[in-house]
Amino acid sequence: MTAVLVLNADLGPLHRVSLRHAVRMLLREVAVVHEAEPDRLIGVYPLPRVVRLVSYVVTRWRFGAGPAWSRAGVHARDGRRCGYCGREAMTIDHILPRSRGGRNTWKNTVAACTACNQRKGDRTPAEAGMVLRVQPSTPTWAALARR
Repeated sequence: MTAVLVLNADLGPLHRVSLRHAVRMLLREVAVVHEAEPDRLIGVYPLPRVVRLVSYVVTRWRFGAGPAWSRAGVHARDGRRCGYCGREAMTIDHILPRSRGGRNTWKNTVAACTACNQRKGDRTPAEAGMVLRVQPSTPTWAALARR
């Protein structure tokens, strides 16, 4: 099966669907054929390459919030490098330790090598006499996709 591009009513791309799904959209009249294969039909419809939605779908939610926190995401954001010494990171370190109320958030975690994570222990970087080489931040979807 070939994939069919779905355009919003304002001609902005939304996603791709299977040919079967696209035909169902045409039958339910939620979409119309925008671009089709020449001289090929599926019933009364031309074989679609691109379909356009009849009514506009709000997509602010797709771009509003960044990705949810995850260990893999922290490693990708930090380039698998320790936030304290720059060596290869194998663990995640909480800047404000979890035992003191630190959460799993983008701004409270950095990738860390095992030695730095052990050295820091259950303390803040200032208490441990360690300096963060990176400033933790919330990444965008695009930034994580590039890694």
